[in-house]
Amino acid sequence: MTTAPSTPAVRSTENATFSICLAEILGADVGEVPASSTGIGLDGIGYWLAAQNLALIPVRDPSKFQWAGWWIARLADGDGYVVMAGTPSDVAWVPKGVTRGSQEVAEGWVVAAPALALPSRDAQSGTVETIYRFADSGAPAEELQTARLISGVGIDGDRYALGKGHFSEEGRWGQALTLIEAEAIEFLASEHGVEMPAADARRNIVTRNIDLNSLMGKRFRIGGLLCQGSRLAEPCAWLQKTTPPGMLRGLVHRGGLRADILEDGIIERGDLVVPEG
Repeated sequence: MTTAPSTPAVRSTENATFSICLAEILGADVGEVPASSTGIGLDGIGYWLAAQNLALIPVRDPSKFQWAGWWIARLADGDGYVVMAGTPSDVAWVPKGVTRGSQEVAEGWVVAAPALALPSRDAQSGTVETIYRFADSGAPAEELQTARLISGVGIDGDRYALGKGHFSEEGRWGQALTLIEAEAIEFLASEHGVEMPAADARRNIVTRNIDLNSLMGKRFRIGGLLCQGSRLAEPCAWLQKTTPPGMLRGLVHRGGLRADILEDGIIERGDLVVPEG
């Protein structure tokens, strides 16, 4: 697939007012929004938003952009971010102490939901059907009866615990553990005609009878060990290269869950997977 060339967003180094504007349009406490000492902290903010099924979209031509809903902008000669709205758009809210600047918009960001309608099931308690680990990004799956979870790291011996994953990045949220529903693999075959072993999805844990989408942004337990649902584990171009045609379409919003591990311990096949509380 080809994409049209675009001009990268010119990002201000003023992180604080970006977080304040984001909190304002989401009705959130500004203290909940991740901050960064340099830049606007898009990585941390992006992961935080992903746990709420939201994402930041850079505006390609902010000087001409119009949007009826809320969006975040930085105006030329301004010393911080402001909230915009309307068609045509104008400044709707300015954080305290910010000089808004001239009317020309130099930078713009829209908050949008990647999944407008998430698949869901009435399945709030499930089990671990299979456990896999992969020594590196291209290694074959190793099926395990038991696995050791390491808090903040991953499954002992897995590529992401070793820093060898295709998307490994130090300190990145949601890379310690991945899960997928057995029902999603079955749906792929029955509804899209794509026969694929669960191991080819490259997820660590295959579950049954639990709605993983409902755990996004929430805490849950696997065999008693506490984990945190970070964001959806959506299929991607890299995975499509190693799986049958049609996988990408069939697993959109059904690709599972990325999670962080909060407690050390051993899990095994058959363990319960349940929401915390």
